[in-house]
Amino acid sequence: MTQLDGPARASYVQAMFTRIAPRYDLMNRLMTGGQDLRWRRDVIRQADLPDTGHLLDLGAGTGDLAREAVRQHPGVEAVAADFTLEMMRVGRQRVREQEKIEVVQSWTAADALHLPFVDEYFDAVVSGYLLRNVIDLHTSLTEQWRVLKPGGWLVALDTTRPRRSLLTPFINFHLHKIIPWLGGLLTGQVDAYTYLPETTENFLYAEQLASRFIAAGFKQVGFRRYMFGTMAIHWGRK
Repeated sequence: MTQLDGPARASYVQAMFTRIAPRYDLMNRLMTGGQDLRWRRDVIRQADLPDTGHLLDLGAGTGDLAREAVRQHPGVEAVAADFTLEMMRVGRQRVREQEKIEVVQSWTAADALHLPFVDEYFDAVVSGYLLRNVIDLHTSLTEQWRVLKPGGWLVALDTTRPRRSLLTPFINFHLHKIIPWLGGLLTGQVDAYTYLPETTENFLYAEQLASRFIAAGFKQVGFRRYMFGTMAIHWGRK
């Protein structure tokens, strides 16, 4: 489905995440061996939030990054925004059933290409696995730049196209065999967990994504790779 473009791709992605929402977090834990929890902690540390700042978790899904921000900075106002309502519904339901206390101040339906927020409001914008799925990367990055305060950080966790190495056959086996099999077993959505590995191979190299940050106006741009070069955290400052 990676051949889809424009509104057709956006509709497919929205429908796909609606279908896999109930098991999305579990699949992330299994696919990464639980490492995604550490990566999310690293995202929030990199965001360098003031203790009473404003954070936007864009493409928030079930709100993991927003909650991690409040865990690290209890005085932060965290806003979770996503265009897949079912993902946010699952996240809020999980809080009611397990955590009891909701720490995310606001859950907002939002298109990453047309953010419903005023200019220069947030001290940091963070995302997890958003950028590879937007249909216009430059517009999404410039929108995030717009809503950031001067001096604020954009920090994004996402897949990145791995360089060829001795590990390439093992990475390909994991992406094209293990993940679709596991996704089908746990969610019944083999197509979703075929699409997601394909986006990893068809997304930008880490250096290319860093260049897109610079083109959108960000300074002090950098990145750090994880998981044999298949994941990266990118950052840039307004």
